[in-house]
Amino acid sequence: MNSQVKPLLIQRSLVSTVNKHKPWIETSYHGVITENTDVVLLDPPLVALDKDAPVPYAGEICAFNIHGLDAPFEAVVLNGTSGEGQLRARGLVDCELQKEYTFIIQAHDCGSGPRGTEGKKSHKAVVHIQVDDVNEFAPVFREPLYRAAVTEGKIYDSILQVEATDQDCSPQYSQICNYQITTTNSPFAIDRNGNIRNTEKLSYDGQQHYEIQVTAWDCGQKRALHPVPVHIEVKPVCRPGWQGLNKRVDYEPGTGSKQLFPKMHLETCGEPLSSVRTTVELQTSHIGKGCDRETYSEKSLQKLCGASSGSTDLLPAPSAATNWTASLLSDNGRDSDLIFRFDGHQAAKIPDWVVPQNLTDQFTIATWMKHGPSPGLRAEKETLLCNSDKTEMNRHHYSLYVHNCRLVFLLRRDFIQADAFRPAEFHWKLEQICDKEWHYYVINVEFPAVTLFVDGVTYDPYLVTDDWPIHPSQIDVQLTVGACWQGGEVTKPRFTQYFRGSLSGLTIRPGKIESQKVISCLQACKEGLDINSLESLDKSIKFHFNPAQSILVMEAEDLQNINTAVRKVSYINSRQFPTPGIRRLKISTAVQCFGEDTCITIPDMDAVVMVLQPSEPRITISGVERLSRPASDFRASEGIFLFQDLHIISTVTRADAAVRRTGKCRQTSTQAHFPVCKV
Repeated sequence: MNSQVKPLLIQRSLVSTVNKHKPWIETSYHGVITENTDVVLLDPPLVALDKDAPVPYAGEICAFNIHGLDAPFEAVVLNGTSGEGQLRARGLVDCELQKEYTFIIQAHDCGSGPRGTEGKKSHKAVVHIQVDDVNEFAPVFREPLYRAAVTEGKIYDSILQVEATDQDCSPQYSQICNYQITTTNSPFAIDRNGNIRNTEKLSYDGQQHYEIQVTAWDCGQKRALHPVPVHIEVKPVCRPGWQGLNKRVDYEPGTGSKQLFPKMHLETCGEPLSSVRTTVELQTSHIGKGCDRETYSEKSLQKLCGASSGSTDLLPAPSAATNWTASLLSDNGRDSDLIFRFDGHQAAKIPDWVVPQNLTDQFTIATWMKHGPSPGLRAEKETLLCNSDKTEMNRHHYSLYVHNCRLVFLLRRDFIQADAFRPAEFHWKLEQICDKEWHYYVINVEFPAVTLFVDGVTYDPYLVTDDWPIHPSQIDVQLTVGACWQGGEVTKPRFTQYFRGSLSGLTIRPGKIESQKVISCLQACKEGLDINSLESLDKSIKFHFNPAQSILVMEAEDLQNINTAVRKVSYINSRQFPTPGIRRLKISTAVQCFGEDTCITIPDMDAVVMVLQPSEPRITISGVERLSRPASDFRASEGIFLFQDLHIISTVTRADAAVRRTGKCRQTSTQAHFPVCKV
């Protein structure tokens, strides 16, 4: 054997004889490292043991090796003899990037020399490292701004929820433990989950918008760097009803039709409707005799309406020729506005020459009447007009009276042919008779038929009773207004059955009856409700006016259609100089829902039309005050034009505009008595 090889074999034999054992370490380790540091605290501590100790090198630990992909740790030997080691990070670890690490570690002894040649390895041990979090991040809200809306008058358990997050990795520092409203004196509170509620009922009228600031803390008591704004809008309670109503509409005379509800719409709060019925009522009972009417005298109005001639006014203005109304109570006014008030103690006798005794089989009685319920349980008859025996007997030939809110017309004809029952009393039961409002009554007699018109509408009697004709006699009759004359069968002749109410324009026309067209014209209001662009209404809209056009009823199945229709409702007053003042409006609505009789209730609405004071017309006449001409001019055959320089200036409101008209008068050669003027 070679002499050099022999020592090497001896050396290897000595090493294998000395380094008999592998290093020993624990089978597993658990460690904790705080993020942003490099020292790992292991449990149990990192210690390797070798039974070869105290043999140099063979019993010493030279290294700890880590096996694991991308494990950012290293193990160093602190004391090779005792086997103590330390695990540390190669750089700063971040819990937010990785919370835990697991890898393999082995211990190496030094073998035969300080470099660990021919060394032995321990078994592989598992190391589990947990990264402890540091509270380095503050809470941040998920949204830069929160918005919510609430309905006034309610207490909410939760209006909205704000939410903040924290980028720290541990539950202690990443969880939000508390929220707080930093705005002082706000009617809101917030719980630990971020739910905001109101602590008192909010009022839309009091405050419509709130802005509050909210902050958050994590469980490590780190506060958000920036609070978050929260905007809360207070909405009014959704109440079904009309919205956008203008409570006052000014009407300037002469401007034609004026829309009343241009911006109004019906709020149903989302309730589906099957039909809507709306009634608009114009209340004008306080204006004149129920509304603005023509102010011509009764005779002039009859002529304008084409009424038959020959009517007699039984309640004219007192004068030397018509003095029987002088003792009656009256309201001052123009002829057509002259109103007589009867309080149960006044009556008037009509002179015999005013109305003929024989009214014939055709005649008309017309009057304006305002009447209320009669006092007492068994009210007496209240006579408007009565024709009765002047003396000796107490027969009523014809009369018009009210009894228990029924209008009764009595007509007993004289006996002419054979004795037989004939229609004698005609009864009507109408609400208008006792509603304390003005109404226009016309009784057309075409015996044996009697027809009643109230405000231009025909009403048939609900009861007609027959009676014997009156036997002829030589007794004179007395026509009275406001009561009935009892001339016989009493100790002293007197009035009886007094009327309580107001009358105006009481007329009687013997020998003729009036047409419904004329009657409607005589009582027609010059103001009322109207519909703009009627042709543009949807065909499904149903609408109806009362005869006076003071009540309009509209019905539709679609909400949009009824809104459109209501916006077209207007007020019109065709009088050139209407009565200024307030006209009240009332809007009432009933709705139906699918499958139900009624669903929501729509409250009534009130508004007013203010008719403004019309501008007064002015007529100015100017010309030469003194006319001087040579005497020869006066002797000329054509004479002298007296008003050649006469000028008339008139400011009158007509149609839709106020115009200023001027004219010059000239005297014609054929009419020398007065000039012809064109204005």
